[in-house]
Amino acid sequence: MQKNDSSSLINPPFLSGDEIRDAFINFFTDHNHKKLESSSLIPDDPTVLLTIAGMLPFKPIFLGLKESSTPRATTSQKCIRTNDIDNVGRTARHHTFFEMLGNFSFGDYFKKEAIQWAWELTTEVFRLHPNHIVISVFEEDLEAEEIWRDVVGVDAKRIVRMGASDNFWSSGLTGPCGPCSELYFDFKPELGTDVLDLEDDSRFIEFYNLVFMQYNRDVKGNLNPLANCHIDTGMGLERMAQILQRKSNNYETDLIFPLIEEAALLAQVNYENTNTKNKTSLKIIGDHCRAVTHLICDGVSASNLGRGYILRRLIRRMVRHGRLIGIDTPFLPKLAAVAIELMNKAYPQLLENKHIILNELKIEESRFLETLERGEKLLAEIINQGSDVIRGKQAFELYDTYGFPLELTEEIANEQGISVDVTGFENEMEKQRKRAKDASTSIDLTEEGSIEREISLFDETIFNGYETLENTAKVIGIFKNNELVKEATEGELVKIIFNMTPFYAESGGQIGDQGLITSQDVEVSIQNVRKKKNIFVHSGKIERGILRVHASVKMNVSPSFRQRTKSNHTATHLLQSALKLLIDSSVSQRGSLVSSDRLRFDFNAPKPITSNELKEMELLVNQWISEDHPIQIKTMPIKEAMVAGALAMFGEKYGEVVRVVNVPGVSMELCGGTHVTSTSQLGTFKIINEIGIASGIRRIEAIAGPSVLDYFNERDLVVKELSKLFKVQSHEIVGRVSSLQLELKDKIRGLVQVKNELALAKALGLAIYSKSIGKSQLLVRRLDGVDGAGMQLAASSLIDHLGKYSAVVLGGIPNQEIANKLILVAAFSQELVSDGLDAGKFISGVAKICGGGGGGRPNIAQAGGSQPQSLELALEKASEQLTEQLS
Repeated sequence: MQKNDSSSLINPPFLSGDEIRDAFINFFTDHNHKKLESSSLIPDDPTVLLTIAGMLPFKPIFLGLKESSTPRATTSQKCIRTNDIDNVGRTARHHTFFEMLGNFSFGDYFKKEAIQWAWELTTEVFRLHPNHIVISVFEEDLEAEEIWRDVVGVDAKRIVRMGASDNFWSSGLTGPCGPCSELYFDFKPELGTDVLDLEDDSRFIEFYNLVFMQYNRDVKGNLNPLANCHIDTGMGLERMAQILQRKSNNYETDLIFPLIEEAALLAQVNYENTNTKNKTSLKIIGDHCRAVTHLICDGVSASNLGRGYILRRLIRRMVRHGRLIGIDTPFLPKLAAVAIELMNKAYPQLLENKHIILNELKIEESRFLETLERGEKLLAEIINQGSDVIRGKQAFELYDTYGFPLELTEEIANEQGISVDVTGFENEMEKQRKRAKDASTSIDLTEEGSIEREISLFDETIFNGYETLENTAKVIGIFKNNELVKEATEGELVKIIFNMTPFYAESGGQIGDQGLITSQDVEVSIQNVRKKKNIFVHSGKIERGILRVHASVKMNVSPSFRQRTKSNHTATHLLQSALKLLIDSSVSQRGSLVSSDRLRFDFNAPKPITSNELKEMELLVNQWISEDHPIQIKTMPIKEAMVAGALAMFGEKYGEVVRVVNVPGVSMELCGGTHVTSTSQLGTFKIINEIGIASGIRRIEAIAGPSVLDYFNERDLVVKELSKLFKVQSHEIVGRVSSLQLELKDKIRGLVQVKNELALAKALGLAIYSKSIGKSQLLVRRLDGVDGAGMQLAASSLIDHLGKYSAVVLGGIPNQEIANKLILVAAFSQELVSDGLDAGKFISGVAKICGGGGGGRPNIAQAGGSQPQSLELALEKASEQLTEQLS
């Protein structure tokens, strides 16, 4: 065994990030592991928003729900985690986007091989010296410790036993679990082995984790040995790059630093010489740039929900930190182009989707910059309200919605002599962190007692619904309240599994079929069909009799329902072709819904579609319908389909063999949905709506086939009813409605005038209650039944009536039916304003007595409140304060 002498250490080779990735993958392919491509950041698993770990794509295998196509695999999996987003850029190793290198065994090899290969890879391929490596093991896993010590030959002093919180992996209270062993790099081996504190980040960095999945924990907490043990490992690419490139943190490796350099160049700062705050901002920009580039490439669009919210938040943090370091022009597309150049060797799809990525970033950044400007105006309005404190909720809204960092809000507020409720801000921030836990690091491998686990007991359903709408099938499973049962009776809601089915299952945007299941003993109405692991689950209601497992039944898909659905699906393909032809060839699908009554198509577009463009698209699709193009459907290898020019949905996952729906000369797409056999069967196509649903994302709603007749019949009925109601011909309805609108506006205008005159009359009647205070006149009175505008008019008129050095405060309940709302108005003459009185600040303070607030100009201001019972007290306090000030 070598002595722990730092002078004998050999420096490992400098390897680029790409070289490290290749070396890892090549090592394990040489050891008979199948190389698998990285899965999308959008996982199949509904329990998490994003792919958060290298093992996530293999979760069904570890659960025993799916057979692996290979006993051994190796991957470089792209991952995103945002649960520790506040640490990004501030620590040496926290990231949102990272790559996890992994080798996996599915019931094949186990601890001995995993440990030996980890050591061989680390010391012989990456050439890390043994004196630089410390091993941790689970304190009860003597087998792993013996392999490290006696088989591999690791110095026992460099093996550290740790508890379950550190070295026992589990996904939850129940399910697959097991001990793990971790490899740490020791930056300071000269300190010796007497005290090895692996929590010391300045000395140690964990770079390789080996999970030995050998138990299943039951609901009582008992650990039962698994029939097939698995290996799940993970090596952080960024961490290994830090070690081999001899950097003090992950950010300064060649995986991220070129992005930092580009951002520094745009900000005109020098990374080496700039201050710590600027360095943090540059690191955040570099980290987030990789994340947003991959998210968009995998089909995520910025929005206010789910993973779209995560993307939007990362983009806005980049822009905000760019402004903090002095980048005052749009820069995200330029930085993303550098990211694509850095990563396209490992992820060639980045180049394929470059236009989409850069365009999405351009649109989202542009809109956020507009939002920032609105935020600046909002902050100015908050300050002008006259309050001494900006509430925590207001500061958080500025931060979260408008991109204002708390520091910037505090800086501007301090310049105006007011403070910020930082504690309230932190409370709101904590609420947001809890919301962000939707994308947490927890992977649920339990599914105990759920329909998900039971479904794995069934064979895949044979689907013959492309060829027929009816067949005879056998009931092989019945679920009631998600529990597997033997039978179900009349009136009960059930989920049914058959050995074969003609019912299409919801997928690819198309809803599931509806229809009937019948036999002599039972009738079941089917309302929807969904697919879980290629097992078709039919949801319905027992209308008559008893349904039993093993029963033979006749299955009938509703012909009219299927006809309507497939008409809308084929029309969706024609619509996408029209969009590409008439709007932009880069248009790509971002979501869709195909139902029996309409279709919905979401797509990327920088601006709204004009009415003329919509008309052109409608005409073109109807032209294709009238030309009676045949629909050709073939199954072929995906590579052959792509060479033929078939269109794949952006962000969608496909198998090695795909189904191609071809309308010759018009459209060719990969699609598993149902379609008509020729375009003429659609009859007519009609666009009924076009809206924006997110930044750079538009939505078209349309109808085709029988749905068009329903649509026109419904509108014809409405037109006839309106004609009857207005006693005019159908072509005269618009003119009649316009004239009624004008009449209504005139009446409203007259009503407002009468209300203001009444308020004015009431107010002038209050003038006799004014009192003299030296040379000033003061009037504080209650005035109910008058809205805010009327009360301001009344107060202004009273100021004119009372003359110079006059002050008026009015308060009242504008509407007795809304008893929890009150209004306060203060008005001061110009002379009092010149003497330093401010109506905005004054009325804001008075309103707090009534549980409200407000503000306005120095000469007149309005406030609201929610505690009418305190109105008299508020008016009394207003009178006292003004009497004192005017005296």
